[in-house]
Amino acid sequence: MHSYRPAPVLEALGVCSEDEQLYRALLARPESTATDLAALVGWPAHRVSRHLRSLLSLGLASRTPGRPARYVPAVPEAAVELLALRKQAAIVEARLGASVLTAEFRQPDAFTVIRGAEAIAQRFYQAQQCAQDEVLVLDRLPYALLRVERGVSYRTIYDMATLAEPGDLVAARSTGCRMLRDVPLQLLLVDRRAALLPTAPDVVVELGPSSLLDALLRLFDLLWHQASPLTPALTEGPLTSADQQLLSLAAAGLTDQAIARRLGVAQRTVERRMQRILRSLDATTRFQAGLRAGQQGLLA
Repeated sequence: MHSYRPAPVLEALGVCSEDEQLYRALLARPESTATDLAALVGWPAHRVSRHLRSLLSLGLASRTPGRPARYVPAVPEAAVELLALRKQAAIVEARLGASVLTAEFRQPDAFTVIRGAEAIAQRFYQAQQCAQDEVLVLDRLPYALLRVERGVSYRTIYDMATLAEPGDLVAARSTGCRMLRDVPLQLLLVDRRAALLPTAPDVVVELGPSSLLDALLRLFDLLWHQASPLTPALTEGPLTSADQQLLSLAAAGLTDQAIARRLGVAQRTVERRMQRILRSLDATTRFQAGLRAGQQGLLA
């Protein structure tokens, strides 16, 4: 029969499970001697002595004067608060030290290669979680994009070819997204100080402050100005009323043959007019043409 042992609650504050076990034993039996505690937890004397020293250094217990020495547990609320403050101080110190490490690591054009789907996905997640101001994205990335709050803005440029189906617009249809034909690469830029650049399947290059990062930022800004918003302003458009009717029928799912019968024209005529409509709307598929025409209020 196994004895019940409560789950540890102080590990997150740097207290090992054995220290916590002894602390809980002391909470149950305040002013116990080391011998008392050894009998209570079933440990040898040297093990109890080692963990008592640890409790004293952590501020979880104090020793009374006299012989034999007795041990008093710290009040849990006060002890946990002290441990939490120490942990916070250590985090602040580590963050201050990170700037020193960064200065040592980020040499001009320094980069890191990340390999493996799991490691890459974790780095994409971490990069977005650490974003303070903005996240810039080129094309659909192989890992999920998070909509981080705290005032972080997202700007994404999608390649038109990736928006070929209606379902592809679910993630793309949001503020700060634009479309462009032939986006040259995939890219994630965070706060204009770091970049994640997929270069091969399951291979990503991470760039820090460097001339290459500056070039990628200029490339994004240039492509952003060239790209078209997913929700453009209404325009007159290049479509005639006949074109609008044809595109509306195509958007409804009718085939070229069915459209030709509906309009009373040859199927070749429908195909030729559809190609002209695609060119007029700078679209590569009928779905893209219907999307653009609908956004501009051009569908019949």
